[in-house]
Amino acid sequence: MARKTKEDALETRSQLLDAAEKVFFEKGFGQTALMDIAEAANLTRGAIYWHFKNKSDLLEAMADRIRLPLESLVEACAEPQEADPLGKLREFWIQALKEITRNPRKRRVLTILFFKCELNSEAKQLEIRRQAGHVEYIQQIEQCLQNAVMKGQLPTSLNVHQAAIANHAFIGGLISNWLFLPASFDLNSYAETMVDSYLFMLRHSPGLQFAS
Repeated sequence: MARKTKEDALETRSQLLDAAEKVFFEKGFGQTALMDIAEAANLTRGAIYWHFKNKSDLLEAMADRIRLPLESLVEACAEPQEADPLGKLREFWIQALKEITRNPRKRRVLTILFFKCELNSEAKQLEIRRQAGHVEYIQQIEQCLQNAVMKGQLPTSLNVHQAAIANHAFIGGLISNWLFLPASFDLNSYAETMVDSYLFMLRHSPGLQFAS
């Protein structure tokens, strides 16, 4: 019986997250009330509070569901024993971009986070978490790029901090622009070319090199 209860709880939680994803996408985070989500899920508002502290907590859990399994590639390419850190990074970025075009859930949730989620007092917890995630991503990419430098895949003069910042802006910009107007370009087809262009910039752009 206990197992059944746990399974029911997980099913209810998933049902609430599905409903939140739908309503946030249609109405936006700020314009959505918890009762809107409860009604969309055919559940009571009490069911929401059983699983989530508030609307922001629900949004965080919704975002957690789309975390890329590919993130393990980033961790792997930072390891000193990894022989091809730049190749792993390239694979990660290409697959991350293509996955957005192929996965409707990921696309909807990212659209909510990019365009339909006001970072106001109601979403302060999410804002803090996203800021921490931003810093963590920059640090991870720095480590990966430094590993690639040590393996001779990138020039020793590369400013890895600036290169990591440029990458965050580059990947985030591609995703944001495509989500805003998908018909403007084929992200799935362009992913490899775009990533390879960034890697070319790392090797050859004077602006990303330390002064000799």
